[in-house]
Amino acid sequence: MAQGVLRIEGLPKGALDAAAAFHAEWLMKARALLDPPHARKDLVIVFPAAPFDHRGWRLAAVQDLARASAAQRINAVSGDDERAIEETIAWLATAPGVTGQVLEVGCD
Repeated sequence: MAQGVLRIEGLPKGALDAAAAFHAEWLMKARALLDPPHARKDLVIVFPAAPFDHRGWRLAAVQDLARASAAQRINAVSGDDERAIEETIAWLATAPGVTGQVLEVGCD
């Protein structure tokens, strides 16, 4: 199954504001990638590195998208190391049992 990638940019630094901005601007873009004609694609959302307090809202959003699109796999990668991000995206393409996860890579 093909895998789409959505790179999230320009989120505020604070967790509450970032969550609000994601839901206002990026959630519809993610859903659009999961709907026809893209419906056969899995999706990886790429978040920029962020402090620990962003993990909760990110995980909830990814898990809710995964439940709503159960025939597809939805995961997220978070980090600041582009090589690690690309390697994780490639690995996810070969890991059919993984869905609803936020994988943090290349972070100190």
